Order: sequence, then C-alpha cells, then structure tokens
Amino acid sequence: MHYGMPDDYVDIHTIGELLESEYVFSSAATQLRENLIMRLGDDDRYPGIIGLDSDVIPALDRAILAGHDILLVGQIGQAKTRLAQVISSTLLSPMPIIHGSITNDTPYDLPRTHLDTLLQDGAMPAHSEFYISPESTEYIRNNGNDAKIRWVSGFERSKFIVATPDVTVKDLVGYIDVAKVAKKGVEMYDISTYSPGYLMQAKHGIFCIDELPVLDARKQVALLSILQDGLFTAGSYPVVFRPRTVLFATANPVDYTHSGRIIEPLYDRLKSHIRTRYPSTVQDEMRIILQEATVRNYVIISDVMLCILAGIIRNVRDSPLVNQEKGVSVRMGIHGLELLIAEAYRARPDAIPCPRISDLHCLYQVARFELSEIDDTPQNRYDTLRDIIDQTIKNYDNNITIEQSDMDKIKSEFEGIEFHTSNTMSYAEQLQSLPTMSGVISGLINSGNFHYLNGNKSQNNDSIIKEAITPVIVEVLLEWLCRQTPKILERRDSKYVLA
Repeated sequence: MHYGMPDDYVDIHTIGELLESEYVFSSAATQLRENLIMRLGDDDRYPGIIGLDSDVIPALDRAILAGHDILLVGQIGQAKTRLAQVISSTLLSPMPIIHGSITNDTPYDLPRTHLDTLLQDGAMPAHSEFYISPESTEYIRNNGNDAKIRWVSGFERSKFIVATPDVTVKDLVGYIDVAKVAKKGVEMYDISTYSPGYLMQAKHGIFCIDELPVLDARKQVALLSILQDGLFTAGSYPVVFRPRTVLFATANPVDYTHSGRIIEPLYDRLKSHIRTRYPSTVQDEMRIILQEATVRNYVIISDVMLCILAGIIRNVRDSPLVNQEKGVSVRMGIHGLELLIAEAYRARPDAIPCPRISDLHCLYQVARFELSEIDDTPQNRYDTLRDIIDQTIKNYDNNITIEQSDMDKIKSEFEGIEFHTSNTMSYAEQLQSLPTMSGVISGLINSGNFHYLNGNKSQNNDSIIKEAITPVIVEVLLEWLCRQTPKILERRDSKYVLA
C-alpha cells in the first residue's frame, strides 16, 4: 500500500469521485519519505538492488527522509540510474492525473477557488503561475465533475535523460511551439503555445539526469532555480513554472572531482552526494549477473561457470593494467553470461545449452575496459583478458576432493593419452578410456557440491541434465589436476597430458 491512497482508489475515475474520496494529495518528496518510512523494516525496500546494504542504501534512506535532491557519484555500471528508477517505482504513490495531460496535471495543482470556477464552467482567473496546461483547463471546464482522471504510477511520472551535448535549455524548460501559434492564431507568448520540456514532463515525479557534468554551465543554470526556488521561467512567458519534482543526478567521479564541470552553486544545492560502488563479493556479482541477464528458458547454468565469470569481471576490475578511474561495469558480466549462453547454443546446437570453460573465449566481445599501464590497443586488451581468464580459472576454489588412490589411478590411465578439449566436444568417447576419471566426475555431480540452474522447465530428466553438466565438470577437473602439487596434468594449448 502507498501513502495517501484510499483502498478503493482504482474505482475512482472522475474528478467528482476524487474530491469526495479520502485521497490525500502530497508532493513527490513527501510521498518518497512517507512510503520509505512504511518500508524501513523491509530488507527489500529497493527491489533488485543487490549488495549495497551496508553503505549506499543507508545513505539513500537518510537523503530521502531528509527530503534532499540527490547526486549519485560512481563509476560506470554501478546502478546509479537503476537506483533512481527503483525509487520512482517503489516509493512514489500513484497520482490522479487529468485525462490527456502530458505534464501530470492534477486537480490539486489548482487553488481550490480556481478549481471550483472551472468545475462550474467559469473562466480561469488571472494568474502568474502555470498551474495546469491550457488543455487540462479546457477539459475540466467542458466536463466538470465528470472529467476523467487516470491513476499514474511514480515511474510513469518520472523522466530519465542522459546529458549529451545536444541537450538544450529548451529541452529542459520547454519552448514556443510554432505549429500551435499558427494553428490557434494566438500571440507567440500566449501560454497555449507552450510545449513542455523534460522538467514539466516530470512534474510530481523524479527528474533524473545522467552524467550531469556533461551539461555546459548555461544549461546547468536552468536547473539551479529549481533547486533554489522550486520554479523556473521559460522565454518570455508571463508565468512561472513549478515542476514539483525531486531531482536526481549522476556523475562519474573523474568528472565530478577533477574536471570541475558541475557549477558550484548547483553542486552546493544538490544536498546529498552519495558514492556508489561495485559489488563487494563474488556472490553479489553472481546474483546481479543472473538477475539482469536475458536468460532463455532452454539453458542450464552451473554455479561453477557463474562463479568463474563473476571472478573474471572482478579480476579485470582489480587488475593494475586496467584504468581504475574508468572502472569496469557490471554489464560486462551480464552481457558476458548472455554471450556464453549464445556460444553454447551455437557450438552445440543439438545439446541443451550449458556454458563451460571452453566457451569463455567469447568474452572478448564484451571486454569494454580501458588499459592504463600499457598501450590501450585491441591486441593488448585481448592479451590482458586472456591472462585474467587463465588466472581466474587456475585460482577458482571448486572444493574438489579426490581420494589419493583415485588420483594415482587417473595418473596411470593418462599414460600415453592426450585429452583434447573443445567447446564442440561432449568428451563421452575420450572418457571411455578413463574409467576412474569418469567415476570421479559422476561422484562430483552426485555429491551436491556442484549446483546448477535448470532453466529448461520442460526438461527435468536427470540423465539429460547430467549429460549437459558433465563436460563442464570435465573441464573444471582437468584444470584442477593441473594445479595439484605435484602436478598431475599440464595444459598444452587445447589438450591435457601427463605432467
């Protein structure tokens, strides 16, 4: 339930019904605060936001409870925009918007005397503020208490834009619509010629502007009066505009701290500055990847591969060769999982898609990071990622334990054998000559230490699932045997031989 909403609000369809209801009108900032208060005991009050409970979430709570406009400062792919979207979806109550309004007009935007006049088909009294659009004004006059309203969610009332060099002041505050001037035959600065910009389109919602420092100073000034006085003017229109919005902005720490591209008055009036970060644990990285990736319903994903993928992303992020100021987005892992699934499907079209180590080569397609210690060339990025993938596989802690007697048998069985690996192979034929290794693999699959997500809801046959998982465990086990002391196997390109 949301703050201020009567239980039967979905049955309220007209202004007359609304005015007779128990609906409590409140500002966007009040809605955020009151709805958050109702959810403070809920660990999932920001649905889909993972791994930020210890610092970012408490900071957001404080800012919202204090009624602050917020600047989120963080590297690429740290869920800054996602946070604003989740807040608009979760903590803003539905609002009764006048039918057809594109500026989220509500009857409560008008002084009550003005509203009563319109409901009786009277002319709007002279005013110096843009309360509702001329279209909404005319609609109420023509329909009175029967004027329709529509319950609009917080997300629909919010506006999310990316600051690019081509964003203009007119885009933000609105402009004269020449077509309206010609069609209506009115003076240029008659309010009926106004075409609303992003700010008025976000009335009673959240206005989120990504990469605020990209806006030049003149455009940032257009936001300044919103934060300072809650209003702005547009051109020579004889009224002031009050968007009644809560402002969220995002910035990369490089721009925010070094380039000085947020003008000081605006910087000062964004009351809460909150630092975001990447997930602090492999488990959180895995949960984000699995939550955000587009996973079809025909795939099986082992936790082994999910953990290795998350480990690769974290190792790229921590690499001294990678530009730490730019960061490495969580999207690299999300898009990486999608590619691994696609590669499994491409390489093995007759099998249930189940990504494995030999599919990892496709991650070069999502290697969107920047090198800092060596020349940032495609070949150097390729080599860096290849080395990180190899190191991540070697360091993966897979909790494999094998009896020494089985280890000795595996070593004996590998005499004179070259075990070839490829992401097109099932390994069934090669495993026939390695009975001990086959038995170990079956034992590992049945041990419960290797979990998997079965996205193929129509396929729960244990033998088919085992057939899909077996090559994953084969490749993991081969790497594990290369890491033992003394080494049992060693890898030479795409084949494994006795060490």
